[in-house]
Amino acid sequence: MDITGVNGVGAIPTATPAPVAPEQVAENRDIVQAVKAVNAAQSFGDNNEITFMMDRNTKQPVIRIINRTTKEVVEQIPPEYVLRLAEELRQGG
Repeated sequence: MDITGVNGVGAIPTATPAPVAPEQVAENRDIVQAVKAVNAAQSFGDNNEITFMMDRNTKQPVIRIINRTTKEVVEQIPPEYVLRLAEELRQGG
């Protein structure tokens, strides 16, 4: 069934997230548990915590040490300039 909007244009398709392989789900769960364990041990000091994320543009893993009080990024691996360079190289520029 096609539902057309008021202006006569068809419905805009919505993006559905790509399915995640079971192996990736297990790996992600392991990473989350490891990060929680490191933060619980306060390996980076009382006021710092480690975070793990994927850069949206480069799809590269990013590790950050964040000050819990100020939410300031204390350290990031890889640094932001490296991520932007990788993005530019990927785009051919």
